[in-house]
Amino acid sequence: MKILAIETSCDETAASVVDDGRVLSDVVASQVSFHKPYGGVVPEIASRQHMAHIAPVIRRALSDAQTDLGAIDGIAATAGPGLVGALLVGLQTAKSLARARGLPFVAVNHLLGHLLAARIEEEGVVRPEFPYMALLASGGHTGIYLVKSEDDVTCLGSTRDDAAGEAYDKVAKLLGLGYPGGPIIDTLAAFEGPAREFPQALRQRRSYEFSFSGVKTAVAQHVSRLGGPPDQDEISAIARGFQRAVVEILVRKVTLAAREKQVSRVVFGGGVAANKGLRAHAAKVCAELNLELFVPPFSRCTDNASMIGYAGYLALAAGKRTGFDVAPRANWPL
Repeated sequence: MKILAIETSCDETAASVVDDGRVLSDVVASQVSFHKPYGGVVPEIASRQHMAHIAPVIRRALSDAQTDLGAIDGIAATAGPGLVGALLVGLQTAKSLARARGLPFVAVNHLLGHLLAARIEEEGVVRPEFPYMALLASGGHTGIYLVKSEDDVTCLGSTRDDAAGEAYDKVAKLLGLGYPGGPIIDTLAAFEGPAREFPQALRQRRSYEFSFSGVKTAVAQHVSRLGGPPDQDEISAIARGFQRAVVEILVRKVTLAAREKQVSRVVFGGGVAANKGLRAHAAKVCAELNLELFVPPFSRCTDNASMIGYAGYLALAAGKRTGFDVAPRANWPL
């Protein structure tokens, strides 16, 4: 079964062709340059850029897969959660193509795509078996999920305020580092040197919830106490301390959940999973606790359509269908 998938939940216009679970093409048009002057995603700009890019991205995905719409057996698209205007562009395009071609259509939860990304078939990549404990950490979402199958996913805890990726962007803005903040802070934190100490909220509680507004505020207060703009050495020290606070609590919570639920596999998903510091710390802790760690390739961590195509393929192959009256959903919890 050959699936055309479309993803437009935020600021990446993406399309992919997936054939029986194997990715034939995966095209992403980034909007970072359009949002960088504002220090974050501007919803109206995102929607307009999706409208400009959606058709060329789909054509490129079909071309890269050496196929065309006539050979497509089904269409999948992200219906939420995300920015409603952005979602609307991809969802309406997918529904229009499916209706015009008489093809089955399925709406996919963006979060489920991230949670299944590590299971996408790829040569040389070991896929996790069910069940597994998943940490989903991105700019808009942070939570821990027990994944027993693609149809049996339970959220055990999520953030009470900011998502992890959102905290990275806000701290980077405080330090004048630019957007997106995650990769910049990750790079600065990789160099050896002193690190400032920042709090880890909910660290002592045996819960699977997160809170990142406190560490963001602590960084802002520290910068304010300096009495002037921090120099490069101080910025690097702040970046190391902030990254340590976020990375340690993410790994602590997901491994706690894995041990308490007696699950031996830990899976990461979402844009923050591309963070090299997080990957390194998680690998160390999981090895110490005898837990298997699975992290998707970098391209499958950030928003992409291959994960939507994979989730859509599983749904369509199981006989699931979505009506054309489905609407985009800003919030769609699993």
